[in-house]
Order: sequence, then C-alpha cells, then structure tokens
Amino acid sequence: MTVSQVTTHILDTGAGRPAAGVAVGLYARDGGGWNLVASGTTDGDGRAKDLGPELLPAGTYRLNFATGAYYEGLGTATFFPEVDLVFSVSDAGEHYHVPLLLSPFAYSTYRGS
Repeated sequence: MTVSQVTTHILDTGAGRPAAGVAVGLYARDGGGWNLVASGTTDGDGRAKDLGPELLPAGTYRLNFATGAYYEGLGTATFFPEVDLVFSVSDAGEHYHVPLLLSPFAYSTYRGS
C-alpha cells in the first residue's frame, strides 16, 4: 500500500483508544471554495493512510472528520458534529501528518511526523 502525502490518525482521548470507523475527507482550496481530493475511513488503529495522492501541490488543505456520526455510533453525545482542520502544504516533497485528539466536548491537533 502506498502512503499518501497527507495522513491522519484520531485518538479518542475520552475513551483512551483509537477512533476507528471515522469518515475523513481531504479538501483543497480552489479560489473561494473547497474541492474534495480524497476520502477514507479510519482503520482499527484510528489511522487513515490513503488520503489522496503521494504528492500534492503547495496550497491550503482541509481535513474534515465526521465526529458526530462516530459518537452517535457509540451512543455518546458530542458538542462537535464535525471537525475541520485547515493547514498549508508548502513543500510538495514533504510528508504531512495531521493527528486529531478527540473527546466528546473538546479536540486538539498538532503537526505530526
């Protein structure tokens, strides 16, 4: 399996485990709107490794996580029905790992490796 230039993983910090089965979309900013580049679902380890091509042009991108559906499946209320993380790709040869730390009422992120 080829790993895409942008990858992510989700840790459900409230439950203390990876968030499996979360739908994730990768979008590229094009003028004033967003175009879907790729979509996937996190695996049993909470990872999505196949979000788009091996190389993306420099630009602004967004990861959209369907967190509401994930928590609905667990029977847990959440404040965030979805999470959008917007970031810049500046080096077409570099790998971008964008993790999400998630709980029903908070989230955080960082630039991973």
